[in-house]
This record gives sequence, structure tokens and C-alpha cells, in this order.
Amino acid sequence: MSNRRFWKEKRYYSLDAYLQETFGEKVYKVSLNGGMTCPNRDGTLDTRGCIFCSAGGSGDFAAPLCENVTTQIDRGIAGIQKAKKVGDKFIAYFQSYTNTYADIEYLRKLFTEAIHHPKIVALSVGTRPDCLGEDVLKLLEELNQIKPVWVELGLQTIHERSAAFIRRGYELSVFEKAVKNLNKINVQVIVHVILGLPFESKREMLETVEYLSDMSPSGSNPLAIHGIKLQLLHVLRGTDLERYLPYFKTLSLEEYVQLVIECLERLPQDIVVHRVTGDGPKRLLLAPMWSASKKTAMNTINRQLKIKDSWQGKQR
Repeated sequence: MSNRRFWKEKRYYSLDAYLQETFGEKVYKVSLNGGMTCPNRDGTLDTRGCIFCSAGGSGDFAAPLCENVTTQIDRGIAGIQKAKKVGDKFIAYFQSYTNTYADIEYLRKLFTEAIHHPKIVALSVGTRPDCLGEDVLKLLEELNQIKPVWVELGLQTIHERSAAFIRRGYELSVFEKAVKNLNKINVQVIVHVILGLPFESKREMLETVEYLSDMSPSGSNPLAIHGIKLQLLHVLRGTDLERYLPYFKTLSLEEYVQLVIECLERLPQDIVVHRVTGDGPKRLLLAPMWSASKKTAMNTINRQLKIKDSWQGKQR
């Protein structure tokens, strides 16, 4: 089944559609903790982390650090299978902090153990573009010969003013170099974008998506990405962003839904949409409170897409 058919049915090329097409069934991610830190936390660039990042380093739903990789995978799979009717195919997702920011032999042991697990069909590694040295790239290339490897890069925005405000810690040229290097070794690139960053206009948010839309795998741009994650900005308790909450307005559900739809309309049919929203830990969430119900957000987005599709059909 081609991605064009999935696009027609889903109105965008969703991760579920891609996984069904690639692996023949619904596949779930198992969130893992590699016990790493980040140059934005250990003093290399900063000690405070990104302004929106919780103490869990964006891995609040990952497994406990005290468990080894195999145990984390087994426990994660058991939890998913207890809650849902699923098969035996899963993705090992190293999520917390910067997952290539460690000694290369440590990374080799960690990733090799994960990728050889019999129920793991792909390895996904969340990291920073400035933490992909030649030794890391060589390791990822080797692993990609065993099973598919994805690298998830936290770009968030193309605008340098916003990047400085959130303490991203690298320039856009660093991101572009990382994408180029990952393309060379045929590792899939998935890019994280945050919608609703403080003081960014709607136009600026759409410019970030348009910039990434130009990186279609089948396009003329020499840089290519395979997927994108659209993430609502969450203000979490205990983050530095909390201090700014009185000074900027978070997106309402209606604003976010409209923004997501406009983002999706700008994406080519061969960029997989891995996420259109997300849910922060409810115990930490300060704003926007409507985002505590991911199901409500997803249902609203899907309903509005159907309404718009129906309206456009009548106009044709």
C-alpha cells in the first residue's frame, strides 16, 4: 500500500500509516533511559538545560535509569501489552536527555543490546545536532545495517532569536550539517518542532515548518528529512520557562488545532508526521491545561481535518 493512499485516508502521512506499511502491523515505541546527560546541563554549554526542559530531560515517560536496557525493554513491552492488544514488534526509543553524548564504547554496548532484542524492529535515538561526531556516525551506520536506525533531532525553531531564548545552544548551520551527515549514512532523520514558543508569531512558526517541508526525501534539496514531530509547548513546573508564564500567552486548543492543520497543509506527502501534539506529565503541567487530555486534542484535530476536507470537496 503506497503512502499516497495513506495520505488520502489519514489526510497526512502519519507514523501509524508508515509503520503499518513498513512492518505490516501497528508498532509501539518503548521509551528507554540511557543514563546520559546533555552539554546544556553538564557545563559544556550551560548548566540549566533548555528553558522548557524538565528534570527528566524530555524523557519523563522513559524507564527508570536503574534498569539495564534489556530489562527496560522487557518491562516496557509488558506494560504496553497489558494496556493494549499489540503484536511483538517494537521500537527502542532512547529518549531522555542527549543520547549520543557519552563514550563511544558505552553507546555501542547500549545500542547494540537494544537493537539485538528479538522484539525490537528499529532503533530511535533522540539527540542534539552538535553531538554527532564521526565516531558516533560510524556506529549509527553500522547499526543501520542490522535494523533501521532513526535519529531524532530537537530543532524546535529556525529563528535564532527564539533559539537563544530557549537556550538551544547551537546555530541552524549545525543542524544542517548533522542532517547532511546522517543522509550520507542513510539514517532516517526525524525533526522536533515546538509550536507556541514564547514571543514567536504564527508566521514564524509556519516558517519553521516550511523550511523543513523543503527537505522532502524526493525533493531537490540536498538535505532530506524523513519525519517531523509537531509538539505543543508545555509549561512544566520546575522549569525556567515557568518564570515567564505571566508574560506570554500559551496557545488555546482552537489556535493550536488551526496551526497544526496549516502545518500539515505545508508538508509534502513523503514526510512522515510522527506527532501532531503531545502530553506533558500531568503532575507537572502548568499550561495550557487543555493539553492534559491528549485524546481531546487528537479528536479535535481529526474532526477539523475532516470538516475542512469535506468543505473543500464541495467547492471542487
